[in-house]
Amino acid sequence: MVFSLNEIKFNKDGLVPVIVQDVLSAEVLMMAWANRESLEQTLSGGEMVFWSRSRKKIWRKGATSGNTMKLKELRIDCDGDTLLAFVEPAGPACHTGERSCFYRLMTEPQSGKGSFPGILWRFLEKRRHDDPSESYTARLISKGLRRVAQKVGEEGVETALAVAAGDRAETIYEAADLLYHLQTALLASGLTPLDVYAELERRHTKGS
Repeated sequence: MVFSLNEIKFNKDGLVPVIVQDVLSAEVLMMAWANRESLEQTLSGGEMVFWSRSRKKIWRKGATSGNTMKLKELRIDCDGDTLLAFVEPAGPACHTGERSCFYRLMTEPQSGKGSFPGILWRFLEKRRHDDPSESYTARLISKGLRRVAQKVGEEGVETALAVAAGDRAETIYEAADLLYHLQTALLASGLTPLDVYAELERRHTKGS
């Protein structure tokens, strides 16, 4: 079911909090406020527009920095007083230059989070433009699709051999290499993991 702006319970100032999440990595990038007008502009233009409480005016994310956020999906919570926006960011979300405004830890970091494949993808997007002499990713992509495909094949075989041998540690190690090179292959091919996820979702929906 698709809800309308009329379903939103704005606060006494006519505002609603919007949590912004990377559609690929699932990272929470920022939280900002929006009023009805900014939401209308977001929905009509396809890029995130907010309300600045300090400046008392509408502001388009990335209007100055170029770090825009393309809206992919907008959700409303069960109480109707908070929104969740899934976006495709064009750059860092935070004014400090950090990818997310929530970069300061208050506890020890948790490893193995499900969002890491998406975080790795954002890292690869950046690294592909680095100096090939300093970046393995840039160097591999610069050698062309045939070399990238060769590496995917090599790592796939090594992963399969580790699985067949029942070697847990080696399977983890080789699978990490395979996933990295597979993402690099997608990047070099002009694709993203979202294209693969969409195909998996299509198959899942068809199968159900």
